[in-house]
Amino acid sequence: MQPRCGLEPRALAALAVVLVGAAVFAAAHFWSARPEPVHAPDRVTEAAAVQADGQESPSAQQPGLTPGPAVGPQPGAAPGGQIVVDVSGKVRRPGIQHLPAGSRVADALRAAGGVREGADVSMLNRARVLTDGEQVAVGLPGAPPPGGGSVADAGPGAGPAAPLSLGTATVEQLETLPGVGPVLAQHIIDYRTEHGGYRSVDELRDVDGIGDRRFADLRPLVTP
Repeated sequence: MQPRCGLEPRALAALAVVLVGAAVFAAAHFWSARPEPVHAPDRVTEAAAVQADGQESPSAQQPGLTPGPAVGPQPGAAPGGQIVVDVSGKVRRPGIQHLPAGSRVADALRAAGGVREGADVSMLNRARVLTDGEQVAVGLPGAPPPGGGSVADAGPGAGPAAPLSLGTATVEQLETLPGVGPVLAQHIIDYRTEHGGYRSVDELRDVDGIGDRRFADLRPLVTP
């Protein structure tokens, strides 16, 4: 090559070094640009394994991750999406009934075997949605007379035909008392559920929304 190109030995050696360097650089560039497999981070791998085992979600186990909203029972329902109600009175199978959340009074009556022949259900709102822990009383003494009228419609100081039992009265029956609306009636039942019933009429004073004046109006109209 030296005689053909007229290069001196020193120039030829420099050219050889440049060519070798270029070849090394090209080889290194090709090697660094080759495709490589990408592995998932350990945290993601562990999270996927946990989900596969049916355990908690990764956000609940791995630090630094924000947990999602917890899934729990609906308000007014027992764990498992059920409610528990007490069906008493003139039904074929009185007692505790476990019903799906969102059930209505009619569903509770069916679960209790239906209403006995001759029982008066005209004052029951069978379309009303039930709440956990409430009692459905059918045809018990002290129920307001049929006809749909309330105490307020009957005139001042009027009350049910017989004293209402605080231990068995329904929301509809309590609403026939003077000054008692749906909210206060539910408070009376909530107190009964929380304390296991009424031992005396005086316990009405502890119900939220009943003051001295209202208690004086209700006292002669109810029994424990």
